[in-house]
Amino acid sequence: MKRREFLKRSALTTAGTMMIPSFLKAYELGQMNVGAAGSKILVVIQLSGGNDGLNTVIPFRNDIYYRERPSLAIAREKVLALNDEMGFNPALSPLKELYDEGLVRVINNVGYPNPDRSHFRSMDIWQTASSSDQYLQTGWVGRYMDAACSGAGGCAPHRAVEVDDTLSLSLKGNAVNGLALLNPKKLYNQTRGGMVKELAQTSSSKTPDNLGYLYKTLAETVSSAAYVYDQSAKSVHQTKGTYPAHELGKRLKTVSELIQSDTVTRVYYVSISGFDTHVNQAGQQERLLRQYAEAVKAFMDDMKATNRQDDVLVMTFSEFGRRVKQNASNGTDHGTANNVFLVGGGLSSSGHIYNQPPDLDNLEEGDLKFSVDFRSIYATLLADWLNADAQAILGNKFPKLDLWS
Repeated sequence: MKRREFLKRSALTTAGTMMIPSFLKAYELGQMNVGAAGSKILVVIQLSGGNDGLNTVIPFRNDIYYRERPSLAIAREKVLALNDEMGFNPALSPLKELYDEGLVRVINNVGYPNPDRSHFRSMDIWQTASSSDQYLQTGWVGRYMDAACSGAGGCAPHRAVEVDDTLSLSLKGNAVNGLALLNPKKLYNQTRGGMVKELAQTSSSKTPDNLGYLYKTLAETVSSAAYVYDQSAKSVHQTKGTYPAHELGKRLKTVSELIQSDTVTRVYYVSISGFDTHVNQAGQQERLLRQYAEAVKAFMDDMKATNRQDDVLVMTFSEFGRRVKQNASNGTDHGTANNVFLVGGGLSSSGHIYNQPPDLDNLEEGDLKFSVDFRSIYATLLADWLNADAQAILGNKFPKLDLWS
């Protein structure tokens, strides 16, 4: 079996622990004996496609907003006011309830220097925490795992879990990758096929280097699939709230169940797509924002019901915002700076909106200027939430935000 074919297949295949042949056991030893990871958990929600931040957190006192968006602007009387200047899109009503409880922080004008308007490139920048002219092969969460797992015994991929069938660049490290799964039982069952036996039968024809890489990768995913399934099966927690039936609702329900089963996982990663709203934006964005708000509300209600709302922090981002002026198709085109939401985590309840609203009088070629580098948010979460060396992981020192005082 070629290395490329192995990697392709291993995205959907690991095996139950009882099926691991003896030549894999050496790689498995030490991977599970990680110890408690601590109580602080980060959940990252990615809004893929470039969510329109101006129609999400609305500067309803700004006449420029209404002038530049004659048919797309949200009417003042419909805005869910957060203060005298800004308010939520009405589709975010469930999120507004959390905001009123002091559980939501809004950070405006988040971006990076020399922004890129390509979906793929800008997402790579956000996922790797690189500069716009820098190309990295590892993600910021992956490098966090590398650092956290560098001691004796290392640690297993389930330290960071993406609820998806493929693993994003964010969770790929040099030495350790996260684990991608949609359903613990389904993944476990998928791993009980003949792939391990096939590797055992062909092992004599492979070079030692290839063997080491393939077997280590297989053993790590084997162990993590079995561990996550065993933990989730032991869980006595039943979610107390009703989650919406759409994709994001189901994925956050899976995250909640894994948290309640006490898996040794520090970071969860989920995404919702469809935010590339060049044409007829209003209906599409409203539907997606409502799904997002419903799912986050159900998730946080679940955390509150089990007294976990202060040690679980949700961060929501999109790869870029949209241009200030609407286009001729009742949509918006790719822009730059955007807003980021933080929910839960025992954040300071003073000043739910962290900073000033976008300055629509001071644009750059029709786009918002950023005032908060997204890597400052990462640095804050890494240092103050995950207790990690943010400068080593990000490759540079970024000023932290004052979120907990």
